[in-house]
Amino acid sequence: MNSWIVLPVTLFIIIFFVYYQRRNEDVVHLLSDVKLLSPTNNLVRIERELGEARVAIRRAIKRRNFTTIASEAQDFIPRGNVYRNAYAFHQSHMEMMKRFKVWTYKEGEPPLVHYGPMVSIYSIEGHFMSEIEDISSRFAASNPNEAHAFMLPLSVTHMVKYLYNPLTTYSRDQIMRVTIDYTNLIAQKYLYWNRSNGADHLLVSCHDWAPEISKEDSGREIYKNLIRVLCNANTSEEFDPVKDVSMPEMNLQSFKLSAPKPSQNPNNRSILAFFAGGAHGMIREMLQDQWKGKDEEVLVYEYLPKNLNYQDLMGNSKFCLCPSGYEVASPRLVEAINAGCVPVIISDSYQLPFSDVLDWSKFSLQIPPKRIGEIKRILKGVSHEKYLKLHGRVLKVQRHFVLNHPAKPFDVFHMILHSIWLRRLNIRLPH
Repeated sequence: MNSWIVLPVTLFIIIFFVYYQRRNEDVVHLLSDVKLLSPTNNLVRIERELGEARVAIRRAIKRRNFTTIASEAQDFIPRGNVYRNAYAFHQSHMEMMKRFKVWTYKEGEPPLVHYGPMVSIYSIEGHFMSEIEDISSRFAASNPNEAHAFMLPLSVTHMVKYLYNPLTTYSRDQIMRVTIDYTNLIAQKYLYWNRSNGADHLLVSCHDWAPEISKEDSGREIYKNLIRVLCNANTSEEFDPVKDVSMPEMNLQSFKLSAPKPSQNPNNRSILAFFAGGAHGMIREMLQDQWKGKDEEVLVYEYLPKNLNYQDLMGNSKFCLCPSGYEVASPRLVEAINAGCVPVIISDSYQLPFSDVLDWSKFSLQIPPKRIGEIKRILKGVSHEKYLKLHGRVLKVQRHFVLNHPAKPFDVFHMILHSIWLRRLNIRLPH
């Protein structure tokens, strides 16, 4: 990278951190009083609360019943085989609603911190950060000592946007410098990172580069325990389903929130399968080569003709093809579900969102890339009775992929947070 590029980027980072350190002096003074409280007693309380939640979840599984919280209006109770264990999920969700608190570190200023994208395919990153940082949120901890988890409010998407403009290198050095400097700052000021080695901390990002922060040599050790909440949940690239969280990719435009479309009667859907999208990556290239413009029942387009409507085609299709692109995640998964179209997932290493709770085999099909040439035969082999069941279950899970403001129980925000909650339940900190 040319020196004239390095200098401005370096100065930007230095000015950024100096400014936010000054800007947050008042916050630091306030938190210094919090730190005087007994950290041991607070950790004992936190671990006791988590232990009580684990007991309640096990009890619900054993008794096979749905308990409710008296103060909560219950307009939905998860039932049916789309859930791996509906009793466990319902109780766990209720325990999360009742107990879970997340502290967001206050250091930093936008655009690199506390602000993520609200439109485009990375938009779920910004919407989640915005929701969890809202002081009116029931999940926002009023001080770090009451928190069960801690969020690093860094936006990898905005780092790429602002630190790599103009784009003259694909080196991850700038991202690593900002991320590690921020982590070192909060580790030096507060005890929370060091007491868990980052295991109860999380970073949320939908950008393709986000997994790199724990793969680069400079970040591998420091972030080895971090809960990474990622759209790019590729198990062949060190995504760990035990501690990491798979987040659905959503392509939001003009701040219009994701919502299910009125569903076409499944008996009236005339298109067997549909896909439209660029030939990004090997899997899509294979799909285009074998099916683009070659079949009247399997409609595959690279660029949709102007006289055709994308949403209408999805709404009239029985199955919607969801191939991985350059990365494993695709917004077509959520688009298909919202359109009442059975997703056909074409990927090798994609850890599907909310797999702890949802049984994807009950409302989707998965076809390995090596069988792309068999797509029509496989889909034709699905009986009408089975298709109707799949379609009905797609409608059943729609609420879990809807983005609301403010968030509502069991919507996509709560599902992502619940995945984080489950990872936190699996951690026991010594005290």
